[in-house]
Amino acid sequence: MPDKELSAPKPTLRKLSKSVNTPSIKDALSGKMQKNEVSAKQQHEAYTNQDLKENITEDRFKEKWNLFLNKVDSPTLKTTLSLIPEFSSDYKFILKIGNTVQEENIRIIKPELVSFLRNELKNSSIEVVTEIEEKEGEKLIYSDDEKYEEMVKNNPDLSLLRQKFNLDFGD
Repeated sequence: MPDKELSAPKPTLRKLSKSVNTPSIKDALSGKMQKNEVSAKQQHEAYTNQDLKENITEDRFKEKWNLFLNKVDSPTLKTTLSLIPEFSSDYKFILKIGNTVQEENIRIIKPELVSFLRNELKNSSIEVVTEIEEKEGEKLIYSDDEKYEEMVKNNPDLSLLRQKFNLDFGD
């Protein structure tokens, strides 16, 4: 009986999303690395440093927020971040978003965003918090009666026409 070799299952490789920027070895060896990017160590230091306490103006905050926004490649993330958070004197900025997909996208880049803001604005108290805004949805119209009532709201003469021509939905 021939020996069958037991082979371990091959590990599956997970593709990185396009919103995650990883350095290229080829670019590093050729000297094409972007030098203005913040390293992971610098992000950690900026995120955990508690010494910086410079005052921030609303205009300066918006300027730095837009500067970060210009560096973002993902169109969906760019759209989400185009909503500038409300300025707060305690430096806890609340970014109001519409859904959990946007929240997940921000969660991925949040350390880089907060580190960037803390470093650029020289204040380690900066926090960015996401808040999903509950929008009251419009009532969906399904039945013929509901459609008719909605149309009458927009044009009251429709009710008169229905009565005059004795129209019915044929229930």
